[in-house]
Amino acid sequence: MSIIRGDVVVSTAGKEKNQIFVVAKVEENFCWLVDGKRLKLTKPKKKSLKHVQRASKIGFDESKLDSGQEKVNAEIRKFLKERSLYVQGRCN
Repeated sequence: MSIIRGDVVVSTAGKEKNQIFVVAKVEENFCWLVDGKRLKLTKPKKKSLKHVQRASKIGFDESKLDSGQEKVNAEIRKFLKERSLYVQGRCN
């Protein structure tokens, strides 16, 4: 099962371990993660695909990631807050 743009993932390593993110971009062995708060669309975190795991079957709307508007970061925060109910013990 591969990780695609818009997926909700949980970090399995690094200082972000056990935090959930939305995948903003995927290239070969890396993905760029955003959470709408510390990691915004303008400055995502580059992370190896082997250090993330899909956390939810429901993903964030990919077309909103293209818009690049500031309000999208607020929508990502709200979306992840709702998803954190389903990812037990894996978010702060």
